[in-house]
Amino acid sequence: MTTQPVPTLPGPSASTEVAPRKISRKAAGVDAVFVHSARMVGATVLVITGGVGLFLGWQGYPTVKHYGLAFFTEVSWQPDNDVLGIAGVLTGTVEVALVAMTISFPLALLTALYISEYAPARLRATLVSLVDLMAAIPSIIWGLWGFFLIMPHAAQLAIWLQRHLGWIPIFEVKDTDPNAAIPDLTRYAASMFCAGIAVAMMVLPMSCAVMRQVFSQTPQGEKEAALALGATRWGMIRAVVLPFGRGGIIGGTMLGLGRALGETIAVLLILSPSFEIKPRVLEVGGNTVSALIAGRFGDASKSQLSALLAAGFVLFLLTLLVNTLAAVVVNRSRSGAGTDA
Repeated sequence: MTTQPVPTLPGPSASTEVAPRKISRKAAGVDAVFVHSARMVGATVLVITGGVGLFLGWQGYPTVKHYGLAFFTEVSWQPDNDVLGIAGVLTGTVEVALVAMTISFPLALLTALYISEYAPARLRATLVSLVDLMAAIPSIIWGLWGFFLIMPHAAQLAIWLQRHLGWIPIFEVKDTDPNAAIPDLTRYAASMFCAGIAVAMMVLPMSCAVMRQVFSQTPQGEKEAALALGATRWGMIRAVVLPFGRGGIIGGTMLGLGRALGETIAVLLILSPSFEIKPRVLEVGGNTVSALIAGRFGDASKSQLSALLAAGFVLFLLTLLVNTLAAVVVNRSRSGAGTDA
């Protein structure tokens, strides 16, 4: 029996050197169009944002030059007496935003968890649409809702809070007795607490949407593994979903905070304007930077207009700082980082 020779495939000889293939990182064709378009759009956004900041800073510079640091420490706003300051309205801006976030954060978090983990599949799309529709309601509608419907009930709630928590300074209302037979509701209406409730309903949908989107991306395998090891549904959420969505929780909360700091119309309709540093949020009166600008812009003189733009520049820097801190925190706590342990 003869052995047939094994055929060999033609190929380069041992002495032939194969040149390495050059790999280019430069995008070509449609990819290049997309890359350059994305860069152009991103650069345009940065240029517009920087232009807004430069415009506000340039227009507000005469006010800062004239009043100096007193513009940031003065409480009163009296253009006729040449006394202008934003200490009161800046404090009110932070207080209204904190009241709004105190109310909206737990509601947004629980709503996002219910939609992503507890809601039946046939209702999930409907609930998502309803939450998204809340974000489309104009701010003036929220302001009217808060003024006519929420404010009377919020005043009753404020009386209850003062009656039981009045020993805490922020829940104290001076010159009024919460235990009176007929409490004076005018002392509790048009307060930063009432305005914060309306603002909370405005920032809730966007915070909830961000959290829900991140929760929905939790790896299904890790959730099933936690359940297989005997964890309850809440135990699985606490051990897997919440650590995975940490970045979304922080990002959604900071996004809502930025919206709350700049809300204008709803606050202008509800809040009774007063220029003072008021740590008591249940008490009538207060003001914010955005409400001050909206209320005084129409009849402002040239010098007062410069002061309003300077106040707007401070609000611009404040929101920019909040968003920057949010980006830093989110980058340091990527979603899913806590699920490896």
